[in-house]
Amino acid sequence: MRYETVIGLEVHCELATNSKIFCSCSAHSYGAEPNTHVCPACSGMPGMLPVVNKRVVDFGMKAGLMLNCHINRTTTFDKKSYYYPDLPAAYQTTQWFAPVAVNGLVEIETSKGKKGVRIKQIHMEEDAGKLVHDIREDTTHVDFNRTSVPLIEIVSQPDLSSAEEVEAYLERLKNLLRFAKVAECEMAHGTMRCDVNLSVRPEGSDKLGVRTEMKNMNSIEAIKRAIEYETARHIDALENNTEVLVQETRRWDDIKGKSYAMRTKETAGDYRYFPDPNVMPVVIDDEWFDSIKASLPEFPEVKLARYTDELGLSEYDAEQITKSIALCECFEGAYSVTGSAKDAANWMISEVMSILNSRQMTYDMLTVDGKALGELIKLVSEGKVGRANGKKILSAMFDDATLSPAAYAEANGYIVSNDTGLIEKTVKAAIDADPKAVADYKAGKEKAIMAIFGKCMKELRGNCDPKVLKDMLIDLINKA
Repeated sequence: MRYETVIGLEVHCELATNSKIFCSCSAHSYGAEPNTHVCPACSGMPGMLPVVNKRVVDFGMKAGLMLNCHINRTTTFDKKSYYYPDLPAAYQTTQWFAPVAVNGLVEIETSKGKKGVRIKQIHMEEDAGKLVHDIREDTTHVDFNRTSVPLIEIVSQPDLSSAEEVEAYLERLKNLLRFAKVAECEMAHGTMRCDVNLSVRPEGSDKLGVRTEMKNMNSIEAIKRAIEYETARHIDALENNTEVLVQETRRWDDIKGKSYAMRTKETAGDYRYFPDPNVMPVVIDDEWFDSIKASLPEFPEVKLARYTDELGLSEYDAEQITKSIALCECFEGAYSVTGSAKDAANWMISEVMSILNSRQMTYDMLTVDGKALGELIKLVSEGKVGRANGKKILSAMFDDATLSPAAYAEANGYIVSNDTGLIEKTVKAAIDADPKAVADYKAGKEKAIMAIFGKCMKELRGNCDPKVLKDMLIDLINKA
C-alpha cells in the first residue's frame, strides 16, 4: 500500500521588540547572565498586573498581513493553564478565542511546483523561561530572562506533505517576517522554533491518521530528519504492527536520529483556556489598521521582478540581493548614488556578502549605510581609490556605520595621486630587484611581469591607476 504524510506546523517566532509583551524589561537577553532581565511582573509575583506592549500588536498585525491573513479588529488575551517550573505564574498568557490574525495563505515552491499552505491563525503570546540541566551537579536551574518575551505562533493547516515542502514553507516564513522587520527568525539563537504535527494515511484517503507532535525543533536540518524518521516509523507500525500508534508528544534526539515519547498529547480542554481578566481586549480601529497596512514592505518577489525588469539585473543577482531586506535597502541606497545597478549589485554580492560571511554575520545584521556604499563605489569606479583599498574602507564601514568613505580614504592615504615621478622610481627599483622576471617577460612570458606589478602596487599602497602603472612598467622593461 502507498501512504502519504500529512504535516501541520506550529511556528513560534520571537518578535523584534525592545521590551517584553507585558512589562518594560528588555526582550533581548541572548547571552546575558541568567535572571538579569526580570521584574516582579514577568516573574509572576502576586499582585502584578500586565500592560500590553502596543508594538507587539503592531508586529502581530504586520505578520498577519504579510501572510495574507484576516486581522481581527478586536483581539483578546487568554490564560492557558499548565504547570512547569519555567512558567512562574503556572499559566501562559496567550490568545485562543480571538487571535490577532486568522485564515491566511502562504505560497511555496518546490521541485513539484507551487503550492498554497493555509494559515489557520497567528496568535500573540508570552514565552516561558528556560530550564538549564546541569549533569555534573545533577540538578536543574531556571532562567527567567526569556519569560514574557513576545512571541507570535503561526499555526498552519495540515497542508504539507514532505520534508521538502516544510523546508520551503519555513524559509518563506523567515523571508517574509524578516522583510517586515517583525522577527529575526534565527533558529540558532532560539528566536524561531517549530512544533511538527505529523500523521500518515493511505494515499488518496481523506481521513487523518494518528497524530504525533515533535516539540521545539530548532533547525531545519533536524526537522527534515525528524519528518523522514517519523514518517518511516508510522508506516512501519501500520504495515508491520511493530507498535500501536497513539496521539502523543515526542522529543527528537538529533544525535541518535530518533524520536522518543514524552507524554500523551494534550487537548485544548486540558489547558482550561479562559479569558484573562487582567488584560483588556485590544480594539484595532481604522486609523491603526491603515497605518500598519501602509507600513508593509514591498514583497521579495515584487522586488526581484523590479530589479530584473526595471534595473536590468540578472535573475541570479536579484535573487541574491532579495534574500534579505537589509541587503535590499543597502543595494537601493548604493544604486541611488551610483546610478549603476550593476556596479551596486557587484559590490553587494562580491564584497559586502564576503565580509558578512567572514565575520559570521547574517544578512539581516548588515548595518552599512547604502548611500555611503554608493559613495565608495563611485570613488573606486572614478579611479580616485584603488579596488584593494576600497575593500579596506568597506571593512572599516562595517565597524563604524557613520564613517565617510571619502574622509576615511583621505585620512589614511588611500586617495590615488598618480604621482608619475614616484611611480617611475618604484617601478625602476622593482625591475632592478627581479632580473629573472624581466628576462622571462622579454622571452615571451607576458604574465611574468605580474609579480613585479604586484610588488609595485604594494609599495605604492594601491594609490595609483593600475593602467598607468602597467603601461610604465612595460615601457621601462622594454627600454632596459
